[in-house]
Amino acid sequence: MKERGRKVIASNRKARHEYAILDTYEAGIALQGTEVKSLRLGRASLVDAFATVDDGEVWLRNLHIAEYTQGSWTNHEPRRTRKLLLHRAEIERLIGKIREGGLTLVPLAMYFADGKVKVEIALARGKKTYDKRADLAKRDANREIAKAVGRRAKGMG
Repeated sequence: MKERGRKVIASNRKARHEYAILDTYEAGIALQGTEVKSLRLGRASLVDAFATVDDGEVWLRNLHIAEYTQGSWTNHEPRRTRKLLLHRAEIERLIGKIREGGLTLVPLAMYFADGKVKVEIALARGKKTYDKRADLAKRDANREIAKAVGRRAKGMG
């Protein structure tokens, strides 16, 4: 029985707050055996993770995949640098955009797509503090509007 669909392992919710997302890419990731087993248990964290482009290859750094508890001496190192698998044209496009300056690669989510581990990475620009405050204010205002509409629909407002 082959797996179907998308099962999220970990997501980086803070990334959308800290960065303005310009473009997203889906990448495969080169893993060791015990890493996949640990991911199946949902034991990963994207909190401090970021991607870099070195020598025409994309690397995911600081991704934490907890050691597999039933693993032996073959267990993996939790924070090792892992290679992201992208098409050459996508890598070239990323290199060009990153060279423009001010842009970074941030992982947004890690998930199983039809049984294979995928990472959604985003080309992003860091937000300034006032941008973050404006986003929070906008979100709060939208929440208030939604509450008011909900109360009105129920005939309470």
